[in-house]
Amino acid sequence: MALPAASGAPQAPLPVVGHQFCAPYVVPLTVTKKALSLSDGDFAITDANGAVVLKVKGTIFSMRHRRVLLDAAGQPLLSMQEKVFSMHHRWEVFRGDSSNASDLLFSVKKSSMIQLKTEMDVFLAGNTAHQVCDFKISGNYFDRSCAFYLGDSTTMVAQMNRKFTVSNVLLDRDTFMVTVFPHVDYVFIAALVVILDEVHREKFDE
Repeated sequence: MALPAASGAPQAPLPVVGHQFCAPYVVPLTVTKKALSLSDGDFAITDANGAVVLKVKGTIFSMRHRRVLLDAAGQPLLSMQEKVFSMHHRWEVFRGDSSNASDLLFSVKKSSMIQLKTEMDVFLAGNTAHQVCDFKISGNYFDRSCAFYLGDSTTMVAQMNRKFTVSNVLLDRDTFMVTVFPHVDYVFIAALVVILDEVHREKFDE
């Protein structure tokens, strides 16, 4: 059953990956990550009924961190890779399994090099000036509590919170709930969650 629309949510579709991923109602997603994984952290993303809607696979031995986001059938929707020698932990996201500049959809980077809390800017491919971000992420990722905003505004498009369960602790899994607001591209939001984890896991490992 569809959840009610969130207050202040966008009233028109905001497709980044595709219109088909913009539902006219709230889309609740559960993101589960294995804390210890040979492929350096695979994710499973399920819907309100527990069905897998998206999966993330990574490269095991690579000079550059790279992740591919797949649909439930295993078809690649997005490829995400870290830009080499980037001081702001910039990630670039391409359509499908591509890494060609012509297939670039958006990029994500830290708002500043030194941060006490999570602040990241998202720029769509057409925004080449990078003066004003198209989306912003703000919060505390180590508490798994972040909000996603439209541009540099207070209009929230999604939010994320950690989910604590006994089974997660026993199975050494990290699980959190993501609420995607109406008309917002849920594949786009899922990709941002994965990139958030990558950026902050690197910081934790340093």
